Amino acid sequence: MASNGAVQRASTTIRSASTVDSGKPISSTTGTNWNEFKFTDFKLVCPFNFPSSPEAAALRIIRNLNHFALYYTHFVWIILFISLIPKRKLSLILLVIMTYVGSLFLLLLRAVPSCSIVHRILDKRVVLCVIVVATMVELVLTHAGVHLLASLAGSLPVVLVHAILWVREDFSVEEKSSGGGPASGEMIPLVQESPAMV
Repeated sequence: MASNGAVQRASTTIRSASTVDSGKPISSTTGTNWNEFKFTDFKLVCPFNFPSSPEAAALRIIRNLNHFALYYTHFVWIILFISLIPKRKLSLILLVIMTYVGSLFLLLLRAVPSCSIVHRILDKRVVLCVIVVATMVELVLTHAGVHLLASLAGSLPVVLVHAILWVREDFSVEEKSSGGGPASGEMIPLVQESPAMV
C-alpha cells in the first residue's frame, strides 16, 4: 500500500523503570537517579521579630508606615465604615464622598505625572491630610465622633503592633551592622532600592 507521503518511524519502547549496574532505580523519562538526588534544606522564616532597641523600633515604625501606608489606611477605613453602617447613614455617605474625592485627586496625579504645576502646587501629602481632617470634622459634625474615636482606638494599636514587629519587606540575606559594630538585628533586603534621581 502507498503511504501517501507519510514517513514512518521505527517504534521505540520506553521502559517504565530500569536499574543501573549499581541496582539503583532511575526515572524512565529524565534518567535521574532518585537515590542520589539531594534535597535542599527547607528553612521557615518568620517576617515578625521584636526590635533590639527603642531606636530600632522607631526606625522600623517609620519604614513600615511609609511602606504599608495604603494598607493601614484601608484597614482603618474599613473598620470606620463598618462601625457607621447601622445608625449613621449621613456620616457614611460623607465618608464615601470624601474617599471618592481623595481617589480622584490621586488619579489626577497619576494622569499627569510630568506636569510640574500639579505636583508642586498640590503636594500629595498636604492634600491628603486636608481630606483626612475634613472627613474627621464632617464625622464630628454629623454626631459620629464616638464612632470615629472607637474605630481609631481599635485599629491604631493593631497598626502600631504590626509596624513594630514586621521586620522584612523582602527576602533578606544578612544582618545590617551599625557603624562597624555588632549586628543590630535588622535584615538587608536582597534587592536594594536605588536612590531617587533628582
